[in-house]
Amino acid sequence: MTDIRAVIFDMDGCLVDSEPMSLETLAEMMAVEGLHATPDELRRKFLGMSIQAIVRHLSEALDRPDLPDFARIFEERLLARYPSELRVIPGIPALLDDLAARGVTVAIATGSSVRRLGITLDVAGLAGQFGDRIFSADQVRRGKPAPDLFLLAAQSVGIAPEACAVMEDSPHGITGARAAGMRAVGFTGGSHLVGMQDDHARRLSEAGAAIVLPDLDGMAAALLDRPGRV
Repeated sequence: MTDIRAVIFDMDGCLVDSEPMSLETLAEMMAVEGLHATPDELRRKFLGMSIQAIVRHLSEALDRPDLPDFARIFEERLLARYPSELRVIPGIPALLDDLAARGVTVAIATGSSVRRLGITLDVAGLAGQFGDRIFSADQVRRGKPAPDLFLLAAQSVGIAPEACAVMEDSPHGITGARAAGMRAVGFTGGSHLVGMQDDHARRLSEAGAAIVLPDLDGMAAALLDRPGRV
């Protein structure tokens, strides 16, 4: 068994409880374009995907070549809510401190833009935990569910993919982590999954998660694959 030396976190829904805001904002903007969907429907279809990939889907649905301002306006509206509404997932600071104390490198691989990534960490007070080990879908040709972003993170921190574990709340993210050859652990503790944790846990398991947890109790052990030793 390869010792896990790095843990790569998805950001939205894993580090910060931002997904309800994202889904609500997306639903509102799509309605203006004539595409009506509930946040729950959007979660099932788009959770874990970059806004650029979502815009491509919307362009196809509308049979329009592009939506040039959609991503920019979405991000502006979403970020305007962050100072008053963004919350860190309970237990994340303690988990990050625990991993750091064990000498485990931590990084982020997110479908969010570079700009949104930086602002999110500043508002949440988590920037100091990750330094420059933060990676966005903006930096790769293919976002999740492709493995590119996870491989970029591993290469950048100098740790082989098989020695990396990933904490993800989306099937797309789990699929990408597994395609990169990494251990994948599912998480269903975000508020966007209240009332549907069991169904979502099944989807994460089907995507390849080694284990799925509803909260952060036992998360360090699950990520490091050391049951009973962490």
